[in-house]
Amino acid sequence: MLPGIVLGLPFMHLLDSQRLLPCLAGFLISVALLWLGSEVFAVARARGPRVGRLLRVSAIVLGGCGLWWPGHFLEPAESAGGTLAGIPLVAGLLALALAGLAGITATATTRKTLPAFTGLAMLTLIVAYAHSVFATPGLFRAAGAAGAWGPGLAVLILATALVAISLEFKPSRKAKAARAAGAVLGAALLTLAAATPADPNAAIVPVWTEALLLAALATIGFVLLEAIGQPATRDQEPARRLATAAPTVDSLTQLPTRVYFEDRLAAAATKADANASRLALLFVDLDGFKPVNDTYGHSIGDLVLEQVGQRLKAMSRGKDVVARVGGDEFLLLLTNVQTTESVAQVAARLIQGLSHPYGVDGREVMISCSVGIAMYPDGCSHAKLIARADAAMYASKRAGGSNHCFYSPAMDADAEAQFTLLRDLRKAVAAKEFELFYQPKIDAKSGKVTAVEALLRWKHPTRGVLLPNVFIPIAERFGLIGQIGNWVIEDACRQSRQWRDKGLRMRVAINLSAHQMRQDDIVERITGALEMYKIHPSLLTCEITESAAMEDTKTTQTTFRRLGELGAHLSIDDFGTGYSSLSYLRKLPAEELKIDRTFIMDLEHSADARAVVDAVIKLAHALGLKVVAEGVENQRQQQVLEQMQCDELQGFLFAKPMSSRALLLWAINDRTESAVFKQSLFDETRQSERA
Repeated sequence: MLPGIVLGLPFMHLLDSQRLLPCLAGFLISVALLWLGSEVFAVARARGPRVGRLLRVSAIVLGGCGLWWPGHFLEPAESAGGTLAGIPLVAGLLALALAGLAGITATATTRKTLPAFTGLAMLTLIVAYAHSVFATPGLFRAAGAAGAWGPGLAVLILATALVAISLEFKPSRKAKAARAAGAVLGAALLTLAAATPADPNAAIVPVWTEALLLAALATIGFVLLEAIGQPATRDQEPARRLATAAPTVDSLTQLPTRVYFEDRLAAAATKADANASRLALLFVDLDGFKPVNDTYGHSIGDLVLEQVGQRLKAMSRGKDVVARVGGDEFLLLLTNVQTTESVAQVAARLIQGLSHPYGVDGREVMISCSVGIAMYPDGCSHAKLIARADAAMYASKRAGGSNHCFYSPAMDADAEAQFTLLRDLRKAVAAKEFELFYQPKIDAKSGKVTAVEALLRWKHPTRGVLLPNVFIPIAERFGLIGQIGNWVIEDACRQSRQWRDKGLRMRVAINLSAHQMRQDDIVERITGALEMYKIHPSLLTCEITESAAMEDTKTTQTTFRRLGELGAHLSIDDFGTGYSSLSYLRKLPAEELKIDRTFIMDLEHSADARAVVDAVIKLAHALGLKVVAEGVENQRQQQVLEQMQCDELQGFLFAKPMSSRALLLWAINDRTESAVFKQSLFDETRQSERA
């Protein structure tokens, strides 16, 4: 607006005092219409094709009215003697033709769309028409008062105002301010031109000034024709689709999305290259969030995610960028990083801050997070930074979660190997390339076999037999654990039936994961398998890890109760590694505890381990539970456990896991020779039990 004021200073004294109030009214109305038109045009970018066209037409009408108003609100003075007759008419006709061309552009197909140019062209053509017919003579008279360069300066200022009004940058305060300033500047010039009276003594405006207007209109027409004749560039239409299909702000957490984050990452990397500084990207994935959705529903999960977003924003610095990139995945970009130690401290604060309880709908929800960290440049482009941080995050999860891990080159090879293993695992699930091996449980007093635990093995076509710790984490991550778990249930019952048909009545233990405990139909699946193979529920032991057993969720509690009502034998596995509540443990329908092997390994040398094992055995017996010690590998461990009155033992000291056929042969052989198996394993079932 300042150039317009400066330009108007030499002839402000020419204005009649009686015209000041109408001038002010015309100015304000013109500003309002121009500004409103520019904002409507900006809003049209984010709407669909049909609504967008209607909004653009509305914007054109508003802008045209804003440009037309001053010349009609005030009676424009008659043209000074220096203008060429007919030039305004020619300019008006040319402007009308160009306006029609702009209208065609606005309604063209996507192949001929001019998103960035349409607004400027339409508004410019409308103002050109209005000026040429009504305001141009007054504008040139007013500009002529400023000297020979006044008319040219007036055209330049007016063009600048129109460009500002038609800005189509992504929504920001700067763009709004520019559009508002353009509206004020254009309205000021038009009002000034319409209000300037004719002065017989004024200098004659050179003819070339109106010729300049004709040249400007012809140039705009040429550019329009050239642009319409070319297809849209590759980056225009995707950018428009991106504005509607991929918003830059997540509606739930109000954090930026991945699209916005990647833009900021690219800009930060460019700046870091110029300043020789470093960046750190932290990939945050929530631990234990899926059970929240499964148990309480997605509405509660959304409230938790909303609080996670608030905490991340509160813990980040003003110049950091936080984004939500997935269901429970977040990114944090740190700039001007000095040392990896400082980044590790940030990661530790994030883990601590996100691990505090979340109060949601009268409930207290506990989750944690795993953090993967990648540094820039460190030998990679910024485009690979998110993938590196992602690989580091999953390394953190494999290490147990609730910690952070820095990226290392070995993770690339590991990620490729994991991808290959996932591909093979999908095929294995379809082809049933799995097998159950069985490890006996030994009665501590008699030394005879009482039951067996079914242990899953994958018969990989090229890598041989793989243990569960190799492929189960991948199955859990990519949603295959449910299918594998269902196969284990059915195959264990099938094998139990085959043994029963050969005279071997044996209790078989299967492991139920936390995921399976949260399945709504897990009890029905177990019941169906037992009925299909005619196995009594008491011959099936369901081993559930302590952490899963202590999970205070409605679904897990219901599953535990229903399994007890079914009559299955329930065992709490890996006891001592979780955080048991004694009051909750007392209420569970479990019949045995299995002491984790880490305590048994240290039994010979650690007084603390012996104290823990002794306390667990006494506690279990006080609650009426049987105790099984797993991982027994030498006779000294066996002796200590027998002295502590442990009920059953399991480990390599007695037998390694073996195939079902090997176990049957061993049982038959031992029955004839040393009778290692308890006699009840071969007896007929009681009449009260189903065969």
